[in-house]
Amino acid sequence: MQQHYEGYKDLADSLKSASALLNLERKSQLHQDIITICNHLVNPSFRIAVFGPFNHGKSTLLNAMLGNRTLPIDLIPTTGAAITVKYGSDVQTRIMFVDGTEIYRSGTEVLQQFAILDGNRQMRKDVASVEVFCPHPFLETGVELLDLPGTNDRDEQDNLIREQLLSADLVIQLLDARKLMTLGERENLRDWLLDRGIKTVIFVANFINLLEPDDQKQVQNRLVFVAESFRAELPPGFSNLYRVDALPALRARLKGDVAAANSSGLAAFETALQNIVGILQPNRGSVRLPRVEAIASQIQLSLKAKIDPIAIEIKSFDDKQNTKIEIKQKAANLISKGFTTSVGELRDWLALPKLLTKYQADAAAALAENNFKAWQTNTLKKDLNQLQSAALKWLYQAYEFFQEERPQDLLIPFPSEPQLTLPSKPSNTDDLSEPGSIAVGGGIGWLLGGPVGAAVVGSISYLLNKNIQQQDEQSAKESYHQEVAKLCITAIEDYFSHFSSQGLSILTEYEHKAEKIICFELSQEPLEITNKRESLQELQNGFNQLLRELEKAKIVSNYQPYKEIPKYTNTKRKYSPQPERVQTSPEKDTGVKQQQENTAKNTGTRVESVSPPPPKASPSPRPEEVEAKFRDWELNEEIARMKAEMRSPKACRQTSPGFKTGKQQNTTQSNKAPSQPKTQTEIDKITHAYSILGLQANASLAEVKQAYRTLVKKWHPDLFVNQPQLQKQAQEKMHLINEAYTILSEK
Repeated sequence: MQQHYEGYKDLADSLKSASALLNLERKSQLHQDIITICNHLVNPSFRIAVFGPFNHGKSTLLNAMLGNRTLPIDLIPTTGAAITVKYGSDVQTRIMFVDGTEIYRSGTEVLQQFAILDGNRQMRKDVASVEVFCPHPFLETGVELLDLPGTNDRDEQDNLIREQLLSADLVIQLLDARKLMTLGERENLRDWLLDRGIKTVIFVANFINLLEPDDQKQVQNRLVFVAESFRAELPPGFSNLYRVDALPALRARLKGDVAAANSSGLAAFETALQNIVGILQPNRGSVRLPRVEAIASQIQLSLKAKIDPIAIEIKSFDDKQNTKIEIKQKAANLISKGFTTSVGELRDWLALPKLLTKYQADAAAALAENNFKAWQTNTLKKDLNQLQSAALKWLYQAYEFFQEERPQDLLIPFPSEPQLTLPSKPSNTDDLSEPGSIAVGGGIGWLLGGPVGAAVVGSISYLLNKNIQQQDEQSAKESYHQEVAKLCITAIEDYFSHFSSQGLSILTEYEHKAEKIICFELSQEPLEITNKRESLQELQNGFNQLLRELEKAKIVSNYQPYKEIPKYTNTKRKYSPQPERVQTSPEKDTGVKQQQENTAKNTGTRVESVSPPPPKASPSPRPEEVEAKFRDWELNEEIARMKAEMRSPKACRQTSPGFKTGKQQNTTQSNKAPSQPKTQTEIDKITHAYSILGLQANASLAEVKQAYRTLVKKWHPDLFVNQPQLQKQAQEKMHLINEAYTILSEK
């Protein structure tokens, strides 16, 4: 049993630690109860307290049990301290003072000085505890007797009694048969004993011998009723009610009159008491732990009263911060995606095969016509600026959103204008006559005109499109204007090769710079919140530790442990999305590739990827281009919405568990039927909008967006650039589609 009780040390430590977290006043009742029960938990002795109002004969009863006048007795309230009677080989008294000093005296006469009330019926404030040691066989079994001051005298005494009762394994409540169970006694029974888990109580009625025989019988019946109404937790077979005439019992013991002691009821009471103690003493945990349960419940309730408001405040703060962070993360990811897509399109455009495919013919013709600079400005530069602006737009979106590093312009310079030297003109040729042409300073410096100029331009287109076998090529006799055309083609290829190489290098470096712009810093939280977070962690750890120790002691608790809080690192850190590299699709047109190889043979140069020059008319956009425009439109719309959320205070006030943002919110909207409008006009508009998009009424928002996406790809006006009639029809159709989408997405 001793080993078992050593296990309760951890429980006592947990109770003390939890008490420290509550910052209780030292004089508060809960603090005193915790200290008392913790000390009692590890006390190996079995304590019996005698409890009742003053002048009920408590000290007299104990003296009768001990067989001498050990404790002070008088007709007025005398016991002014809780006197603990322990086993000792000689009768001695130890007085311990609040300043830590103590005195030992032989006998008990010193009690008259330190353990009784003074002339003003006040307890001594300098006395901490009083102990009396007696050589009694009952005490030698590890039993301690506790003589308490009388109740209903002074508040200070009542507080002392209430505190000491918690440390008693068995309580003897002494009743005065002449005024049985007063209102004050009933209140004390409920508040000091029952409500605190103290149910091992024995009632002892005193002064019955002073009543008339008829009154004795009536009082005895009332005593039985009192005892039965209090459900004492004593071993089976033992009564919780006894009669002892304390003063006659003491006199009989002092005289050694056994018969008188028996008739006083003392012998029967002592026999029952010893048997009860013999059963309860080996299993003191069943007596003490219910008191721990009552106190632990108060501690847990007080801890929760501190924990829950802090937890709610921190959760509110975290919800607001997480909402902002989620919006910023989503914006960063969208901007990164848009930037990556735009850069991918620019990188694809800068690829040498693509440049040659799209521009080589026109550029060579412009060079031949001495109009290259104007062509470069009006065509190549215009297309480059458009692609550069598309990529730069996303970085300015990021700067506006996150206020990190301001973006620099993306500038890809053009190489110097191609320089070439014309070959010598044949002396005799069947070619069309042409003005004299000479190379000036190794530069262009010449002007083709008339039929020969047209022939050179035509040869450029012919050479880039012809498909002649190698053997035919070697034997072919080329005209002068074809030689000039080859020189123009080669010069343009060199120009674009340099332009592509330099542009791709600049673009790669620019992408690295963009990483410092498309990001945001997760700032440190306020010190006040950090301190509260640490306090919350400490409180919850103390609560959970106490709960674990209660479980070990098999004490049932009505509370659940708090979930462990993840360790929080309050340091500045940055969030940067990982860009997805856009893979350019491989060239699939093998016919074009064959043309490029043939051109290389004709010009004697290595051309990796050349396609026929595009027609002069504006081409219709491919479906994938329309898809890209639609995707950009979606990204811009979503980023604009997130900016509005960031500015709106409502975005930071959504702290309830049901609040959803981003994708969750969209999903929720998609899965629930939209609310019905209030007016018939609105109903008609919505019904018509569903009809335009080809949807059933009350389709989800996700279905509305998908239908809109499909119709845009089908009716985008850019798909009908060369068909004016169809383009006009498409514009009208798109107007209706846009109007329907707006109605359904805003309802």
